[in-house]
Amino acid sequence: MDDRYLQVLEFPKILKRLSQYTAFSAGRDLALALKPSPDWREARRRQKETGEARKLLEVKTDLSLSGARDVRPLLKDAGLGAVLLPADLLDIRATLISGRTLKRTLTRLAAQFPLLADKASRIEECAHVVAEIGRCLNERGEVVDKASQALARIRRELKEAHERLLDKLDRIVASPANASFLQEPIVTQRSGRYVIPLKAEFKGRIPGVVHDQSASGATLFIEPLATVELNNRWRELQLEEEREVQRILTALSALVAEESAFIERTVQVLAELDLAFAKARYADETQSVEPRLVPFRRRRRSQRIWNPPHKAKANGQETTPGVQHPGSTIQLQKARHPLLDPATVVPIDVHLGDGYFILVITGPNTGGKTVSLKTVGLLSLMAQAGLHIPAEEGSTLSVFSGIYADIGDEQSIEQNLSTFSSHTTNIINILEQADSHSLVLLDELGAGTDPSEGSALARAILSHLLRRRITTLVATHYPELKVYAHATPGVENASVEFDLETLAPTYELRIGLPGRSNAFAIASRLGLASEIVHEARSLISSEVLETEGLLAEVKQLREEALAARQAAEEARREAQALEEELRGRLARIEEERREILNAAREEARRELAALKEEMRKIRANLSVASLRRGVPKAEPPEQPLAQAAEKLAELERGVAPLEPARQPLPEIGEPLSVGDLVWVEGLQAGGELIELDGDEAEVQVGHFRVRARLEELRRRMTDGEPPPAGEKASLLGVQHPSPGLELDLRGLRVEEAIPRLDKHLDDAYLAGLPSVRIIHGKGTGALRRAVREQLEEHPLVASHRPGDQHEGGEGVTVAELVGH
Repeated sequence: MDDRYLQVLEFPKILKRLSQYTAFSAGRDLALALKPSPDWREARRRQKETGEARKLLEVKTDLSLSGARDVRPLLKDAGLGAVLLPADLLDIRATLISGRTLKRTLTRLAAQFPLLADKASRIEECAHVVAEIGRCLNERGEVVDKASQALARIRRELKEAHERLLDKLDRIVASPANASFLQEPIVTQRSGRYVIPLKAEFKGRIPGVVHDQSASGATLFIEPLATVELNNRWRELQLEEEREVQRILTALSALVAEESAFIERTVQVLAELDLAFAKARYADETQSVEPRLVPFRRRRRSQRIWNPPHKAKANGQETTPGVQHPGSTIQLQKARHPLLDPATVVPIDVHLGDGYFILVITGPNTGGKTVSLKTVGLLSLMAQAGLHIPAEEGSTLSVFSGIYADIGDEQSIEQNLSTFSSHTTNIINILEQADSHSLVLLDELGAGTDPSEGSALARAILSHLLRRRITTLVATHYPELKVYAHATPGVENASVEFDLETLAPTYELRIGLPGRSNAFAIASRLGLASEIVHEARSLISSEVLETEGLLAEVKQLREEALAARQAAEEARREAQALEEELRGRLARIEEERREILNAAREEARRELAALKEEMRKIRANLSVASLRRGVPKAEPPEQPLAQAAEKLAELERGVAPLEPARQPLPEIGEPLSVGDLVWVEGLQAGGELIELDGDEAEVQVGHFRVRARLEELRRRMTDGEPPPAGEKASLLGVQHPSPGLELDLRGLRVEEAIPRLDKHLDDAYLAGLPSVRIIHGKGTGALRRAVREQLEEHPLVASHRPGDQHEGGEGVTVAELVGH
């Protein structure tokens, strides 16, 4: 990614905010140097890493990198032979301890956070370095006595010499013979030697060496000759202690230099983890979500954007296939510019459909066109850098090989370039670098020159980008570009709204409608004389005025249609919910009835079995008795028992478990017809027959259309009938039963839901279902993320998407299964 375009889109400002959430300077440096990745797998790995960091900080709220320091400069100094200070050595030790703690924590949680645990596994604990520094230095940075035997001996002797010296001086000061010579009976220090204060007029009365005198000259500070040797010995031991301390610090520095490569690796890994945690905290602060990153969709050469009738007619063409779509995806829902005040910023929805990949945004000045461009560009950069984006769940983006932007007034006085020249130079550079996997953002394309020439140039540039299949968003004021977008396959209009009542932009982006010119309305609202406004209107061609009127009418009709659709959807959802509730009640009642009847039959069966056993015992006893009495074999006493057994068998058949009532197959002469309610055995679901094709039919099952053989269908009297189980094998020959089109995981924990999801997907695939609707609810989003991550990796799932508004929105995920 070119740094120039990152600057234009203000990506460095995002990095500066991100760096404020890091714990130490090495992490801050990584944050400020972060670049978006053009590789889909790397960008996706970064996103998952940030997601793991957010989950980890939710679980381990006390987790931190406290104590970590960027000690790499100290390692370099040690490698050059420098002796490190005790404070530096303690920083190295604290950094290694921080790394060790984090590594052990993440190792225990590796199953939940595999990416972070894998990164932490590269941390080198350097236990012997930690132990050796801890053995030689205390928390205050002092070299302790046990650092070496020599140091312990020296300090012991030093203490003894110090005590002997002070004892000798105390006796001199306390002697009555010297009391009159001393200014004060105290012992003090001058130049590192112990001295006593002697009155100047008694110089020589106590033999010694003068080291200093007071400012007034009245006091001399002398070292008595009797303590010179003791002072010398004490000083010698001090120097010997300093040499031993220096030797110990030199040895510790050499040990650090020897292990510098491992320590540096630990610092690097800690910085990477610090960056991951900073991304997580920044995402929480901005209420961001993990975007779904997808590669460019591969399309066959024959798959081209369809040239709709209105575009073909505008071009004077027949309705024919148009340009090939590059396969890019931009689906941003309630996206917010992260540098604007979240309390006032207006979220926007931006999406590229299968029918277009170039978006032309029109509307008034300060209406939000430039902000819309920057929002798309900046959020794409953030997503590819591993940052979560301020948008709603379900937002999806392609990973672009390059993101290029020409936004703002970039006049160059030094290079003598006008606004137009500057923009043109930028666009030339962009066209040289961009390819079909790039994203191009152009603000006020063709502005800064003659409007007719600028408009023609803008259309030519858009046509060039269209032919090269480059995903592009353009902001403009030129009305000719509205017509161009309306008439050209692969290009779509969009607009930012303006409130004529408040004379303020609403900043809402509407895709599918070009922006209206509001100059006359604004001028009138501001008080410009009506005759001037009227004269200005008369100077505008009737075609332009008619177009503006049609745009206003289309906008009103669209808003009314949208409101009606929302009301209809709400009514349909309520009716569907009521229908499901009633079906559930009926199913429960039927189930309870069957349970009661089957329980009664089971009790009767047990009693019959006991009676049968009793009869068997009686028969056995009679046989034994007849043998003992010599009863002839031809006259067995079993005929009454046999009759009783036959009656028992008849009773036993009468208490068989209750089976679901079978519904007869359609009789010959009663063929199925379009509009019939049918039961699809393979799906274990009901629907409406909408098309017949020989021995096959097409059935509308809920929101899906499925094809099935006629022999797999059964006529149903009502749409609310319970599933006619029991004839599945004879009608369809399916060996694996259908688990149903829906799986409800609400109320389950992740570890409970995932196995159930896997089994349902396996069963659905074996039953031949085309898709499964998974209900996980919204909640905290943990279950939703786990479900979608599992679907992403599942071999039986071809693709998945969030539910539409009528399907449950973000509380639902629809998984399309691979074909058989």
